[in-house]
Parts: sequence; C-alpha cells; structure tokens
Amino acid sequence: MNRMLQQRWRHYFLLMRLDRPVGIYLLLWPCMWALWVAAEGVPGGLNLAVFIVGVVLMRSAGCVINDYADRNIDPHVERTKNRPLASGAVSKKEALLLAAGLAFLAFLGVLLLNTLTIWLSLVAVVLAAIYPFMKRYTHMPQIFLGLAFGWGVPMAFAAETNAIPPEAWLLLAATVVWATAYDTIYAMMDRKEDLRIGVRSTAILFGTADKAIIGVLQALVILILFLVGQRLSLGGYYQLALGIGALLMVYQQYLIRYRDAAGCMKAFKNNHWFGMVMFLGVAAHYALA
Repeated sequence: MNRMLQQRWRHYFLLMRLDRPVGIYLLLWPCMWALWVAAEGVPGGLNLAVFIVGVVLMRSAGCVINDYADRNIDPHVERTKNRPLASGAVSKKEALLLAAGLAFLAFLGVLLLNTLTIWLSLVAVVLAAIYPFMKRYTHMPQIFLGLAFGWGVPMAFAAETNAIPPEAWLLLAATVVWATAYDTIYAMMDRKEDLRIGVRSTAILFGTADKAIIGVLQALVILILFLVGQRLSLGGYYQLALGIGALLMVYQQYLIRYRDAAGCMKAFKNNHWFGMVMFLGVAAHYALA
C-alpha cells in the first residue's frame, strides 16, 4: 500500500514538473526584479514568502493544466509521450483536482496581502488557465505564456506599494518579450511534430526567420530593461548585469545555430541565468550603491 501511495505521489510530482525546476526560476525572476525595485531593495518578509511559495504552486498548477489541455496531443510527441497524463498514469479527474488544489493554496497566500494584489491575482489565475489552450487558436501562444509568467510583476508592485507605476508595465513588457523569445526556442524542438498534428507556435509562424526574429526579441528585452534602468536611475551594477545578460543572449543564439534539440534545450535553460544575473544587478544596486 505504501509503495502504491509513493508511486502515486511520484506521478503527481512529475506532472507538476518539480523534477524540472527551470520553469520555476523563469517565473520567479521577474517577480524578484519587481519586488526589489518596488521596495527599493528591502521587500517585506511576508510579500517575499507569499511570492516565492506562490510561484512554485502556480507554476506547478500551470504544468498540470498544460498537460490536461495536451492530453490528446502529448501521446503523439516523442518528447512528451511518457508524461503521467499522456501515459494514463494519472486520470483527467486527478489532474483537475490537483490543479485546483494548487491554485487554491496559492490564492490563500495572496489573501494575506492587500486588496489590489488580491484582485490582480484573479487575472493571474485566468492567464494560467487559458494559456495552455491558446496553441489551438493562435500561432502566438508564447505571448500568452509571457503574460502569465510576467503578471507577477504588477502584483509585486501592488503588494509593496499598493500601486502600479509605469516601471511595472515596462518590466511586464520586458518579461512578455523575453518569454516569447525563450519559449520560441523551446517550441523549435517540437516544430516538426507540431506541424504534423496541427499545433501552432511562434516557431512555426517565424519559419526559417526564427533565429533572426528571436535575436530581435532578445535585443528588445535588453532595450526595455535599459529604459527601466534609466527611469529608476539604476547604476553601474545594473548596467554590468545588463551587459552580461546581453552576452548570455548572444550565447543562446550560438546554441540554436543548428536548430537541433540539444542546442535549443541548452539555450532555453540558459535563460535562468539571464534572469538571475538581472536580479543580482538590481539587488546589488540597492545593497551596494
């Protein structure tokens, strides 16, 4: 009995992708940028705890919803055919209950914060719920992913200041563009199979111009973050981080030069380091300037 229970929890663990934490980091870093900027380097302990736990819970819920949406697609894709829902190890009902439970726990944390943040969290839930289905209706589901991954930015400002200044929307824009770039890289790995089964993505939309357009998007991310730094008078540490971040994006272009799956996966994961470097630049500005 204990072994069966352990196996069940292992399936849930894999369904939530907790064995692949890069998605947690990509969701976490924009929230950390925003918290540190909004609080000028000293975010509230409660806000920090709620956002970190909430990121883990909502990313896990998003993965479950994504696999539920793709339950009839994943069995036909080599990279995803062994996922718990695709293989039948977890039922549709279990998946829906798990996603609902995770989202509910995240919402309980948000209830500890101010009213504006609570209202914004409802938008976050909607974005997390609709994103997985967008690949059926648009070639740009990556933009919806960016909105879902970036919505923590205005929430963080709301939690710290009870307001959403223009800089919050700039950081959100940077996150949306950044996510569109790195998720296009991710989608490049499945392009042939997505074309065969009728799934849409920016990787398909961009076609042979994919690398060039990703490069333009990456340059736009750097530009928006530069403008954020100018508006907030972020100093040398931030500018250094921005320079390193730009080099990381050049490295990602090198990794995807052949469009092979291994290179694209390395480039996708490398975005964790970009997010971390930018956070360190922001944190260093407030701690050391």
